[in-house]
Amino acid sequence: MSVRDGAIEDLRAAVGLQIADEELLRDLAGGLHDVEELLREVVRSDVQAVNEAARHLVEAGGKRFRPLFTLLASQFGKGGREAVITAAAAVELVHLATLYHDDVMDEATMRRGAPSVNARWDNTVAILTGDFLFAHASRLVADLGTDAARITAETFSELVTGQMRETVGPGDGEDPVAHYLSVIAQKTGSLIATAGRFGGMLSDASQEHIDALRRFGEIIGTAFQISDDIIDIDSPSHELGKSQGTDLREGVRTLPMLYELAEDRPDPRLAELLRGPLDDDALIEEALGLLRTSRGLERARATLSDYAQRARTELAALPPSPARDACESVADYLVARTH
Repeated sequence: MSVRDGAIEDLRAAVGLQIADEELLRDLAGGLHDVEELLREVVRSDVQAVNEAARHLVEAGGKRFRPLFTLLASQFGKGGREAVITAAAAVELVHLATLYHDDVMDEATMRRGAPSVNARWDNTVAILTGDFLFAHASRLVADLGTDAARITAETFSELVTGQMRETVGPGDGEDPVAHYLSVIAQKTGSLIATAGRFGGMLSDASQEHIDALRRFGEIIGTAFQISDDIIDIDSPSHELGKSQGTDLREGVRTLPMLYELAEDRPDPRLAELLRGPLDDDALIEEALGLLRTSRGLERARATLSDYAQRARTELAALPPSPARDACESVADYLVARTH
């Protein structure tokens, strides 16, 4: 197996992507190889401290779902390979930049199995490195034209607005569940939507197909977060690759928790445990046990299935092809991984 084939196999395992078509498989593998090379070239700096911090997460790997989706979306057009590679690298740089900033806000110590930048260096270095990656993402899309630059700026705005809304919380009278779903659409869905939009736009796909890819990206991005919310509660730690109950430890109320608290008669003990962060392992395990049998978790699974079906509906606007089948397999995987 070549390096390129190995990279695609890793991605298939990570995001449930099923590709039976050998030609598509090799085309995506080649594209991802080119994206990786461009990422390493772009973040290189003559300043050693900047170079080390910027390359830290790039070299740690990850799912690379956003650049993969950019490449998949380009299958519905007829060209623009170089521009698509550039856009795929740019969306991944934006994603990595948000991870640097998120680790500071969450006081994280690990990221992708390695010490986070804020833990290895400090918060200032992590914030500045994230800014450095944002700057290089902007430089890349500037070469793609004013439309691409405008779309990137709009996506930045969505990402920051979503983070701000999450930090502040729902307003007076605002439904916490509706607030949460709209926040994750901004924080996660908006960038994946842009990845799909870029792939279609820069390969000269039809406007109908570009719009369908953008909508699919936003829906599937939101579904990814809901799926993560569920497995944080209902998957063993060895499958997660991290400690279970991370959200409980951080005092983050995810969709299953919000649904439970919205019940007419929520479990009183669980409601008490969800009032704030939990730092006692026994209390975390108690809360997880109650959540696993809760109506809130059941409703979250139903919502995930609904989002997956909505994503499949958007794909119906695209012509039948191995690329469309691959996108649909992601929606299937998100539901399957939570059962």
